[in-house]
Amino acid sequence: MLKLYGFSVSNYYNMVKLALLEKGLPFEEVPFYAGQTPEALAVSPRGKVPVLKVEKGFINETSVILEYLEQTQSGPSLLPGEAFQRAQVLALCREIELYIELPARTCYPEAFFGMSVPQVIKDKAKAELLLGIAALGRHGKFAPYVAGESFTLADLYFMYSVNVASAVGEKLFGMDLLLELPAAKVLLARLHAMPNAQKVAADRDAAMPAFMAMIAGKK
Repeated sequence: MLKLYGFSVSNYYNMVKLALLEKGLPFEEVPFYAGQTPEALAVSPRGKVPVLKVEKGFINETSVILEYLEQTQSGPSLLPGEAFQRAQVLALCREIELYIELPARTCYPEAFFGMSVPQVIKDKAKAELLLGIAALGRHGKFAPYVAGESFTLADLYFMYSVNVASAVGEKLFGMDLLLELPAAKVLLARLHAMPNAQKVAADRDAAMPAFMAMIAGKK
Protein backbone atom coordinates (compact mmCIF):
# COMPACT_ATOMS: atom_id res chain seq x y z
CA MET A 1 0.00 0.00 0.00
CA LEU A 2 1.09 3.56 -0.69
CA LYS A 3 2.25 5.45 2.39
CA LEU A 4 2.05 9.24 2.58
CA TYR A 5 4.54 10.81 4.99
CA GLY A 6 3.91 14.28 6.35
CA PHE A 7 1.42 16.21 8.46
CA SER A 8 -2.08 17.46 7.82
CA VAL A 9 -1.29 21.16 8.29
CA SER A 10 1.09 21.23 5.30
CA ASN A 11 -0.53 22.57 2.14
CA TYR A 12 1.80 20.50 -0.04
CA TYR A 13 0.95 17.36 1.92
CA ASN A 14 -2.72 18.13 1.42
CA MET A 15 -2.27 18.48 -2.35
CA VAL A 16 -1.02 14.91 -2.54
CA LYS A 17 -3.57 13.67 -0.01
CA LEU A 18 -6.47 15.10 -2.00
CA ALA A 19 -5.05 13.67 -5.24
CA LEU A 20 -4.96 10.21 -3.63
CA LEU A 21 -8.52 10.60 -2.38
CA GLU A 22 -9.85 11.90 -5.70
CA LYS A 23 -8.20 9.03 -7.54
CA GLY A 24 -9.72 6.58 -5.07
CA LEU A 25 -6.37 5.08 -4.12
CA PRO A 26 -5.86 3.26 -0.81
CA PHE A 27 -3.03 4.76 1.24
CA GLU A 28 -1.73 5.01 4.77
CA GLU A 29 -0.83 8.30 6.41
CA VAL A 30 2.44 8.28 8.35
CA PRO A 31 3.03 11.25 10.70
CA PHE A 32 6.30 12.88 9.67
CA TYR A 33 7.58 16.38 10.37
CA ALA A 34 10.20 18.19 8.36
CA GLY A 35 13.62 18.36 9.93
CA GLN A 36 17.33 17.70 9.63
CA THR A 37 17.60 14.72 11.96
CA PRO A 38 19.22 11.56 10.58
CA GLU A 39 15.83 9.84 10.80
CA ALA A 40 14.11 12.55 8.73
CA LEU A 41 16.90 12.73 6.17
CA ALA A 42 16.72 8.97 5.68
CA VAL A 43 13.17 9.49 4.40
CA SER A 44 13.52 12.85 2.62
CA PRO A 45 16.89 14.09 1.23
CA ARG A 46 16.09 17.68 2.23
CA GLY A 47 14.05 16.76 5.26
CA LYS A 48 10.86 18.15 3.71
CA VAL A 49 7.29 16.93 3.37
CA PRO A 50 5.46 15.29 1.75
CA VAL A 51 7.09 11.99 0.87
CA LEU A 52 5.42 9.03 -0.77
CA LYS A 53 6.64 5.54 0.06
CA VAL A 54 6.13 3.00 -2.69
CA GLU A 55 7.31 -0.57 -3.08
CA LYS A 56 10.75 0.47 -4.38
CA GLY A 57 11.39 3.26 -1.86
CA PHE A 58 10.66 6.92 -1.17
CA ILE A 59 9.62 9.63 -3.62
CA ASN A 60 9.98 13.27 -2.57
CA GLU A 61 8.86 16.64 -4.00
CA THR A 62 5.16 17.29 -4.44
CA SER A 63 5.20 17.82 -8.20
CA VAL A 64 7.15 14.60 -8.74
CA ILE A 65 4.83 12.63 -6.46
CA LEU A 66 1.77 13.91 -8.30
CA GLU A 67 3.20 13.04 -11.71
CA TYR A 68 4.26 9.62 -10.43
CA LEU A 69 0.69 8.94 -9.32
CA GLU A 70 -0.57 9.94 -12.76
CA GLN A 71 1.91 7.67 -14.50
CA THR A 72 1.52 4.59 -12.32
CA GLN A 73 -1.86 4.55 -10.57
CA SER A 74 -5.46 4.03 -11.56
CA GLY A 75 -8.38 6.36 -11.00
CA PRO A 76 -9.52 9.59 -12.67
CA SER A 77 -6.71 11.30 -14.53
CA LEU A 78 -5.61 14.68 -13.18
CA LEU A 79 -3.50 15.49 -16.23
CA PRO A 80 -4.70 15.76 -19.85
CA GLY A 81 -3.47 13.13 -22.23
CA GLU A 82 -2.81 15.57 -25.07
CA ALA A 83 0.71 17.00 -24.86
CA PHE A 84 -0.08 20.70 -25.29
CA GLN A 85 -2.92 20.69 -22.77
CA ARG A 86 -0.79 18.69 -20.36
CA ALA A 87 1.94 21.32 -20.67
CA GLN A 88 -0.56 24.08 -19.90
CA VAL A 89 -1.64 22.36 -16.69
CA LEU A 90 1.94 21.78 -15.57
CA ALA A 91 2.86 25.38 -16.37
CA LEU A 92 -0.05 26.63 -14.26
CA CYS A 93 1.16 24.45 -11.39
CA ARG A 94 4.66 25.94 -11.58
CA GLU A 95 3.34 29.49 -11.94
CA ILE A 96 1.12 29.17 -8.89
CA GLU A 97 3.93 27.64 -6.84
CA LEU A 98 6.73 29.99 -7.89
CA TYR A 99 4.91 33.28 -8.26
CA ILE A 100 2.15 33.02 -5.65
CA GLU A 101 2.90 30.39 -3.00
CA LEU A 102 6.62 31.07 -2.56
CA PRO A 103 6.30 34.87 -2.17
CA ALA A 104 3.46 34.36 0.30
CA ARG A 105 5.54 31.80 2.23
CA THR A 106 8.13 34.43 3.12
CA CYS A 107 5.41 36.11 5.18
CA TYR A 108 3.99 33.04 6.91
CA PRO A 109 5.87 33.69 10.18
CA GLU A 110 4.05 37.00 10.68
CA ALA A 111 0.75 36.08 9.08
CA PHE A 112 0.23 32.82 10.96
CA PHE A 113 2.75 32.35 13.77
CA GLY A 114 2.99 35.66 15.63
CA MET A 115 6.53 36.44 14.51
CA SER A 116 7.87 39.51 12.70
CA VAL A 117 8.97 39.72 9.08
CA PRO A 118 11.16 42.65 7.93
CA GLN A 119 9.25 45.29 6.01
CA VAL A 120 11.52 44.96 2.99
CA ILE A 121 10.56 41.28 2.69
CA LYS A 122 6.87 42.08 3.05
CA ASP A 123 7.10 44.79 0.41
CA LYS A 124 8.81 42.39 -1.98
CA ALA A 125 6.25 39.66 -1.27
CA LYS A 126 3.34 42.02 -1.88
CA ALA A 127 4.71 43.14 -5.24
CA GLU A 128 5.42 39.57 -6.33
CA LEU A 129 2.00 38.37 -5.20
CA LEU A 130 0.28 41.00 -7.29
CA LEU A 131 2.35 40.00 -10.32
CA GLY A 132 1.67 36.32 -9.67
CA ILE A 133 -2.08 36.78 -9.37
CA ALA A 134 -2.10 38.88 -12.54
CA ALA A 135 -0.28 36.07 -14.37
CA LEU A 136 -2.81 33.55 -13.05
CA GLY A 137 -5.61 35.76 -14.34
CA ARG A 138 -4.06 35.77 -17.79
CA HIS A 139 -3.25 32.05 -17.96
CA GLY A 140 -6.03 30.47 -15.93
CA LYS A 141 -9.32 29.72 -17.68
CA PHE A 142 -11.66 29.14 -14.70
CA ALA A 143 -14.13 27.53 -17.10
CA PRO A 144 -15.05 26.15 -14.66
CA TYR A 145 -11.70 24.76 -13.43
CA VAL A 146 -8.32 26.46 -13.46
CA ALA A 147 -7.17 24.87 -16.73
CA GLY A 148 -10.58 24.43 -18.33
CA GLU A 149 -13.31 21.81 -18.22
CA SER A 150 -11.66 19.21 -15.98
CA PHE A 151 -10.29 19.05 -12.43
CA THR A 152 -6.51 18.78 -12.77
CA LEU A 153 -3.29 19.12 -10.80
CA ALA A 154 -3.54 22.87 -11.39
CA ASP A 155 -6.63 22.92 -9.19
CA LEU A 156 -4.71 21.22 -6.38
CA TYR A 157 -2.05 23.93 -6.48
CA PHE A 158 -4.72 26.60 -6.76
CA MET A 159 -6.64 25.23 -3.76
CA TYR A 160 -3.73 24.85 -1.40
CA SER A 161 -1.49 27.72 -2.46
CA VAL A 162 -3.84 30.53 -3.41
CA ASN A 163 -5.94 30.07 -0.29
CA VAL A 164 -2.97 30.65 2.03
CA ALA A 165 -1.62 33.43 -0.19
CA SER A 166 -5.03 35.10 0.03
CA ALA A 167 -4.87 34.85 3.81
CA VAL A 168 -1.45 36.54 3.76
CA GLY A 169 -2.80 39.27 1.50
CA GLU A 170 -5.71 39.93 3.82
CA LYS A 171 -3.82 39.70 7.12
CA LEU A 172 -0.71 41.67 6.20
CA PHE A 173 -1.74 43.92 3.34
CA GLY A 174 -5.47 44.36 3.77
CA MET A 175 -6.15 43.31 0.20
CA ASP A 176 -8.26 40.70 -1.56
CA LEU A 177 -5.95 39.01 -4.04
CA LEU A 178 -8.86 37.59 -6.03
CA LEU A 179 -10.91 40.79 -6.10
CA GLU A 180 -10.51 41.18 -9.85
CA LEU A 181 -10.87 37.44 -10.54
CA PRO A 182 -14.43 36.68 -9.42
CA ALA A 183 -14.53 33.39 -11.33
CA ALA A 184 -11.40 32.29 -9.47
CA LYS A 185 -12.99 33.19 -6.14
CA VAL A 186 -16.11 31.18 -7.00
CA LEU A 187 -13.97 28.22 -8.05
CA LEU A 188 -11.91 28.32 -4.85
CA ALA A 189 -15.07 28.06 -2.74
CA ARG A 190 -16.42 25.29 -4.96
CA LEU A 191 -13.22 23.26 -4.72
CA HIS A 192 -13.06 23.47 -0.95
CA ALA A 193 -16.69 22.31 -0.77
CA MET A 194 -15.79 18.99 -2.45
CA PRO A 195 -16.42 16.06 -0.06
CA ASN A 196 -12.81 14.88 -0.13
CA ALA A 197 -11.54 18.44 0.32
CA GLN A 198 -13.77 18.79 3.37
CA LYS A 199 -12.23 15.61 4.80
CA VAL A 200 -8.75 17.04 4.22
CA ALA A 201 -9.80 20.30 5.89
CA ALA A 202 -11.25 18.48 8.90
CA ASP A 203 -8.01 16.55 9.36
CA ARG A 204 -6.04 19.80 9.06
CA ASP A 205 -8.18 21.53 11.66
CA ALA A 206 -7.86 18.58 14.03
CA ALA A 207 -4.07 18.61 13.69
CA MET A 208 -3.69 22.38 14.00
CA PRO A 209 -3.59 22.74 17.84
CA ALA A 210 -0.72 20.26 18.20
CA PHE A 211 1.12 21.87 15.30
CA MET A 212 0.77 25.37 16.76
CA ALA A 213 1.94 24.09 20.15
CA MET A 214 5.01 22.61 18.47
CA ILE A 215 5.73 25.92 16.71
CA ALA A 216 5.31 27.83 19.98
CA GLY A 217 7.76 25.48 21.65
CA LYS A 218 10.40 26.31 19.04
CA LYS A 219 10.21 30.11 19.47
